[in-house]
Amino acid sequence: MKKLVLTLAALGTALTLQAKVVLPALFADHMVLQQQTDARFWGTAAPGKKVTIRPSWSSQTITATADAEGRWQADVPTPQAGGPYTIDLSDGEHLTLNDVLIGEVWLCSGQSNMEMPMRGFTNQPVTNPTDIIARAKASTPIRICNVKRVTARTPQESCTAKWQQNTPEAVAGASATAYYFARYLQAVLEVPVGIIISCWGGTPVEAWIDRKTISEFPEFDLSFLDGDGKINKPQNQPTMLYNSMIAPLVPYTIKGFLWYQGESNRLRPAQYQKLMPAFVGMLREQWGGKELPFYYVQIAPYCYENADLEGGSALLREAQMRNLDEIPACGMAVTMDIGNRNCIHPGKKAEVGQRLAWLALVNDYGMKGYEPNTPLYESMTVEGNRACLTFRCGKSSLAPLGDSLGGFEVAGADRVFHPAKAWIEKGRGRLIVTSDEVQTPVAVRYAFRNYAEASLFNTFGIPASSFRTDDWELPVK
Repeated sequence: MKKLVLTLAALGTALTLQAKVVLPALFADHMVLQQQTDARFWGTAAPGKKVTIRPSWSSQTITATADAEGRWQADVPTPQAGGPYTIDLSDGEHLTLNDVLIGEVWLCSGQSNMEMPMRGFTNQPVTNPTDIIARAKASTPIRICNVKRVTARTPQESCTAKWQQNTPEAVAGASATAYYFARYLQAVLEVPVGIIISCWGGTPVEAWIDRKTISEFPEFDLSFLDGDGKINKPQNQPTMLYNSMIAPLVPYTIKGFLWYQGESNRLRPAQYQKLMPAFVGMLREQWGGKELPFYYVQIAPYCYENADLEGGSALLREAQMRNLDEIPACGMAVTMDIGNRNCIHPGKKAEVGQRLAWLALVNDYGMKGYEPNTPLYESMTVEGNRACLTFRCGKSSLAPLGDSLGGFEVAGADRVFHPAKAWIEKGRGRLIVTSDEVQTPVAVRYAFRNYAEASLFNTFGIPASSFRTDDWELPVK
């Protein structure tokens, strides 16, 4: 009898919980909604129940009806940036969301360089974070939502996530790259900014791609997804992070995506170049925006096994650079000048966040007056013993004029590269590269090593990527 009573009590509790509006973790106090759009809301309630949504910024009431499985969704029109507001939801029982801001929302994902918090990793600091953390105030309209790390074989409907105000403790634990992006954007636009941070260090891009998309790449064996056995390093396996850390976020209305990843795919650059467009296409399809902005960070120079190896991370950076022409509505923040020879997690995350913000401000918020894009190698001609290179520089030009530029090599028909002198040709803006060891240049390379120091920029201080003019096969080591 006692067991029956307990069972009935448990069943009654379950039914009570089922009858109340339940929201995903993303819908909570301190959340940020994308301004001037139809923000998608969804959740569960008792089947057939009518759910009403009453935002305090409007007299309009939005209604939805839970389907046979108890699921409902609705689009809530949002005003211009502002707040704080409240949102009342009810299916007969009321639920109120407090301190809701309206502004700009960005989803930030990737591996450890996106994950690296403002407080740094053990023995690996972010550069000068203390003043930023100490001055953080809850009144500053920046909100941080961290998604808990977890894996799954199948797409999940829920995740563990929490919106936090801009307090010192929250800022210390936030992705430094994402936070510096949000901080810069908020200061310039003077609107609330929300960042949803979903990342996991040491993970490859295929872990963040759904099963349908990754199935188009037959080199990945997905049979493990249909079993129930133990998975070795599940966070590194295809779809395992998409299922648990991306799928539950769809389709929360956002402005765009930030991505910092690539180190874990370093030894598979050709494959990565194909995976990235597929990954971005998947994100845009699921969020329903054909050209939602996608801005990514090119991996920084780092002395992996040996700084002098050919190929390696330079080939991955090359793949990322080529993706610029393969992915619509994207941009790449280059970090050639802010790497760290001996640490894969360089501390200068403020520069990374700012460069991502500069891309967004020009491309998505209509700002003019500067060129945020990296200069890109375009063509090479040969005049005597000089290689003459031209670049796409947008509304800028190469810099610095008058300096001897380091990191260049030139090869002749024998394909042997020699250190070269390089400078910007006054009046014409071409890059001239020459070596006494090469009488007739055939190919030029710049910073094409695991680790190299930047010397070539545009006039706004945006570094050029490492690049090569040849397509000769290189060892990946």
